[in-house]
Amino acid sequence: MPYESKTDETTGERYVVPQLRGVDLIKSPLLNKGTAFTPEERATFGLAGLLPDHVQTIEEQIDRVRHQLDQKTSDLGRNVYLNGLLDRNETLFYRFVMDNLPEIVPIIYTPTVALACSHWSRIYRRSRGLWITPRDLGRMADVLRNRLAAERPIIVATDNERILGIGDQGAGGIGIPVGKLALYTAAAGIHPSRTIPISLDVGTNNAELLADPLYLGYREPRLRGDAYFAFVDEFVRAVTEVYPGGLLQWEDFANRTSFRNLERYLGTLPSFNDDIQGTAAMVVAGLVAATDHFGGRLTEHRVVIVGAGSAGIGIREQIAAAMMQEGSTRADAEARIFVLDSRGLVVEGRPDLTEMKQRVAIGGGEVTDWTIDDHPIGLRDVVRNARATVLIGVSGVPGVFDEEIISTVGRHVDRPVIMPLSNPTNLSEVTPANALRWTNGRAIVATGSPFPPVDYNGRIVQIGQANNVFIFPGIGLGALAVGARKVTTELFLAGARALAGATDKTLLDAGQIYPEISDVRAVSEAVAVAVAEQAIADGVADPVDDVASVVAAQMWDPEYLPYRSE
Repeated sequence: MPYESKTDETTGERYVVPQLRGVDLIKSPLLNKGTAFTPEERATFGLAGLLPDHVQTIEEQIDRVRHQLDQKTSDLGRNVYLNGLLDRNETLFYRFVMDNLPEIVPIIYTPTVALACSHWSRIYRRSRGLWITPRDLGRMADVLRNRLAAERPIIVATDNERILGIGDQGAGGIGIPVGKLALYTAAAGIHPSRTIPISLDVGTNNAELLADPLYLGYREPRLRGDAYFAFVDEFVRAVTEVYPGGLLQWEDFANRTSFRNLERYLGTLPSFNDDIQGTAAMVVAGLVAATDHFGGRLTEHRVVIVGAGSAGIGIREQIAAAMMQEGSTRADAEARIFVLDSRGLVVEGRPDLTEMKQRVAIGGGEVTDWTIDDHPIGLRDVVRNARATVLIGVSGVPGVFDEEIISTVGRHVDRPVIMPLSNPTNLSEVTPANALRWTNGRAIVATGSPFPPVDYNGRIVQIGQANNVFIFPGIGLGALAVGARKVTTELFLAGARALAGATDKTLLDAGQIYPEISDVRAVSEAVAVAVAEQAIADGVADPVDDVASVVAAQMWDPEYLPYRSE
């Protein structure tokens, strides 16, 4: 690595010994201070004449970033500008993000990142991350060695096939790992030198991309079948060889590959899938927070999940596990959760079910006494007969929760929980305003994308965002802090319960079941401590003397340290 941080034994001052000089130092985003280099540093490291005369503080630089950002007229333009700043000066970027989290997170991640991915080849400016293609078969470890990490890294890898709600984006899907890892640093303090975004560019079936002369990815149809899984096998072997002890997050893989990859490599290296497990933990946290605050028990809910992809299946399995932790049998827990796909209720005996959907199919005996109007069994029949109290949307179908659906759920419980989680905003299953209007203001609403507060008959209702940024950074931080050898369901449940306990009572009183995004740093630390303690208790990590101190020691703050020469 081009730097080494140290502590002065006499003064206790922390400092950095950069291994670069002159233009190379300015061009290193991890080391660059821009106009904040001191006169002494400019003289020592060959920077004289390469920078304007005035030495700025980081606060002055932030003022300039604000001025420049405010000149941008679109969210895509703001995303491009901020990624350019990330490419120039990582410390300044993260300081600005942390100072402006509610405003900036939607720009660098959902919902704007979807637009950035769809335009990626046309807004490309500088390489960030790694791209691995079928041309690299047999030498993937060598490719990974081109991006080494100072310590055990966090790797976010995607094969680009199911990017948010917009599908196959080819090599442009790299925007998701870049955005996720920016949140790992901003939200949980993972040092940027430990973050590695990777695109497994196995081709694309997006005809528009293949026809675009500016498209930069691997211009072949998407790799499938045994050839695809052999490719992933080599990738995982290379990760374990080059980054021993690193944590791998699978991101935005299609249903046909996501569960197989997650389960196949569970014992090979610490890894998890945020779409499957992170989203599910967010939902569990929201349900626990709602029931703890408004009354009732998690085990009493009757949950309807619309969407039987990775997220829907993961949500069903993790809610069932949480109910079992609270005393339910597996059979009782699973009988209270109903999953629907585009063809209706996922029920045993339906002839078109995939292997994954068979895992979450409701027993046929559960619907024997139902009054059914539609065949196959549709959403209206399910919410009415199941007497649903919780409605979760991960369908990507805007408006699917109509007035009849929402009002029916509202008749079954005093405070129905409505979670339209599809991203970006225009794919939300229902707007918060409608969910509140159709339940006479009683609904507890949480959304996947950010929505403003709702004025319901003069009462301001806050809308909590079920943003995975409250979960995955803490999971990664906690797992890395104690060297967890496996990321299990129990770790996610521990993180979910820590998150549920992090929402302020005043927010809960106002109907918001998730914390404010501005509190994400403290939330991530609490999640990480819970995860680390659970990993030790479960024997997937070795004991440490003080978990909280170990976690805190892993968290980097974006500040300029003095630079000294050898």
